[in-house]
Amino acid sequence: MMNYNAAGKLGFGFMRMPLTNPKDDTSIDMPVLEKMVDSFFDAGFTYCDTAWMYHAHMSEPTVGRAVVARHPRESFTVASKMPAWMIRSHKKGVEIFEAQKEKLGIDYFDYYLVHDMNAANYKKAQQFDMISYLREKRASGEIRCLGFSCHDTAEHIDRVLTECPFFEFVQLQINYLDWESDDVQSRRCYEVCVKHGVPVIVMEPVKGGTLAKVSKKVETLLRSVHPDWSLASWALRFAAGLPGVKVVLSGMSTPKQVAENVALFREMAEQTDGIKKISKGNTMGSLTQHEILGEEELRTLAQAAAMIRGTIAIPCTGCRYCVEENSCPKQIPIAKYFSLYNTAKLEEVHGGADSDKLNQKSEYMDYVNRGSGAAADCITCRKCEQVCPQHIRIADRLKEVSAVFDT
Repeated sequence: MMNYNAAGKLGFGFMRMPLTNPKDDTSIDMPVLEKMVDSFFDAGFTYCDTAWMYHAHMSEPTVGRAVVARHPRESFTVASKMPAWMIRSHKKGVEIFEAQKEKLGIDYFDYYLVHDMNAANYKKAQQFDMISYLREKRASGEIRCLGFSCHDTAEHIDRVLTECPFFEFVQLQINYLDWESDDVQSRRCYEVCVKHGVPVIVMEPVKGGTLAKVSKKVETLLRSVHPDWSLASWALRFAAGLPGVKVVLSGMSTPKQVAENVALFREMAEQTDGIKKISKGNTMGSLTQHEILGEEELRTLAQAAAMIRGTIAIPCTGCRYCVEENSCPKQIPIAKYFSLYNTAKLEEVHGGADSDKLNQKSEYMDYVNRGSGAAADCITCRKCEQVCPQHIRIADRLKEVSAVFDT
């Protein structure tokens, strides 16, 4: 299994960029973003991850402006993705690929992925001959490294890597909360890649920010072991320390987050000069030796994960695939509502005042008054559920949201 020094593992995910208006994903704050990009590059990091539909289709052109137009091409690497669920013909896939190069202002992709290649999208990519097309682009040099991202089962990933041994990396959702999840299967999917000797790029290491704002009880537990570690750094250390992980993506939204992540990955780089060797069968269940965390720290994370699972009402990461991949016919901002609901429920667990819940309801009503669909407007078409990486029964959970905010 290949090992990668932590010094180069931090990747900039252009999925949660700074906004001038938090209710408008297209209102990207370019001056702030450019400052963040420059700091990221100045620290020696290079990996920039984008996709066709991020930020309501504005991520790729924004990367073109903030990165490509302002820095020498050889000084950074760009990763983007083919949205397999959108492909209705071979021609459509070709058009998207060419449009992506134009939007980014590049002649080649350093990394290119089939986006969310679950069982249905794998079948579609084969049906419209997109995998063969991308292999041709790999041969021509328009793609320098070809892989896929996936939110499906370990068995499915094993099948893809067996049938398509030419894929050079896999992007997986890996974090300590989902490590033993029956739905996400972080550990099992990672172990399949270990078996095939394929490098892993990690997405959602902090689970959409969930692991950066845990309950007081979980925070107390983590700080009892390392008082000086931030909550997010626990999650990033866990992901970065897995052997064979090439890049850990962080959807950074502020200059402070860039500075903190840069400092953390530099610290881990120094630590991996003398790699800790942890025996097989450790608490978190890895087949391999963790390079950053020791046995006590892994036990602590396992305990923290069990505690967190008991406080998260809806395991949404805010990826917005439910509204950007398959537009909701009722224009319900599903991820926004789930976030408000989770906050209200978390405050309820910790004995928050009634005013706390009213604050969440007020923000919910603000969305409705601006023209968004209410949770009660859901028609149970379940299109959103077909693309949800977390396998949430969204229509059912919207009824819970409605019961809290629409009454």
